[in-house]
Amino acid sequence: MKLVENKKLHLTYTIASTFEAGIELLGFEVKALRKKLGSLEGAKIIVRGGEAFIVGAYIPPYQAGNTPASYDPYRTRKLLLNKEEIEEIYGHEISKTLTLHPFSLYSKNNLIKCEVAVCKKKNVRDKREDIKKDITRRELRANS
Repeated sequence: MKLVENKKLHLTYTIASTFEAGIELLGFEVKALRKKLGSLEGAKIIVRGGEAFIVGAYIPPYQAGNTPASYDPYRTRKLLLNKEEIEEIYGHEISKTLTLHPFSLYSKNNLIKCEVAVCKKKNVRDKREDIKKDITRRELRANS
């Protein structure tokens, strides 16, 4: 079941492939996500020292009065990937053209998982073509 999704990712990026990763969260962050609170807009994934991290994801506290005063809702969270998965991500040759973004957070067997997307930024021409395709699909649905 999808808890939080980055809906604007399809508008600005072309998704090459996706991966599943676990995410390291605090207890009240899990509760907030199960209530479908939070946002992945503007979030990115960085890989440093053989570990992957989510940067810029917003997960608010479940109960503001019961959270520590030092809690940062935009804190960097560690993704749980093994070495083979990280090497597979780097097999896509992450460079200036390809980037990593969190696509969605969902629950699977009482665990919170993150869907990682390897993306390429769209140019203005590609965006216009996508808009034209959407308009023609809507017209076909309306006519039939």
